[in-house]
Amino acid sequence: MYFEVHPAINLLFTVHMEASELFDLPDSLPFEVAFSGSASPWQWIASISVALEDLSGNKDDLKCPIGLEMEGPVFIHPSVKLPAYGSIKGPVYIAEDCELRPGVFIRGNVIAATGSVLGNSCEFKNCLLLENAKVPHFNYVGDSILGNNTHLGAGVVCSNLRLDQTEVKIKDFSGKVHDTGLRKLGAFLGDFSEVGCNAVLNPGTVLGRRSIVLPTVSNGGTVAHGQVAKQ
Repeated sequence: MYFEVHPAINLLFTVHMEASELFDLPDSLPFEVAFSGSASPWQWIASISVALEDLSGNKDDLKCPIGLEMEGPVFIHPSVKLPAYGSIKGPVYIAEDCELRPGVFIRGNVIAATGSVLGNSCEFKNCLLLENAKVPHFNYVGDSILGNNTHLGAGVVCSNLRLDQTEVKIKDFSGKVHDTGLRKLGAFLGDFSEVGCNAVLNPGTVLGRRSIVLPTVSNGGTVAHGQVAKQ
């Protein structure tokens, strides 16, 4: 059950949006130096490539199916069952007990924490999936961060480029608009948030913790913690 958060609660947050308002970085990820809770969520986007700069790959030690292509530095925990076909371009870090499904397309600078699902015919690029983030069917996740225990319904798109191709701006929970300096920026999904089938998250979308976007909704802007976005 989800409850609407009283507006006064949002005043507790600083006008500078911090990543810790949306996500808890899991202890299972070995990149705590790169992802400070006091940094802004969009600074975490730039930190993905920094975290993976010195990645030691293990793809040569894996029993790779013939139909699965890998190139560049790729680390996949041995507990991960590899799909029969797909494409993975490093740098990529896939933690233990993740699930890679057939047709997965990973385009580099991707980190997936323990228990994440990278689903069939899904595309990932420059993104961070925290623990148990589920991206199961026909999704696009680019320049985005999916919090712990988040879920995308089938066909959800995290759009990362405005139609006018200008800088993506972010609105925090107080309503203040922030310049990010980024032309490509997708969505930030707070821990335990849910997105319904065939919804589109427009560039710079922020979903608070335990928020919901209903199916087929085209959503932009910021959804407060615990609230529901509908058409």
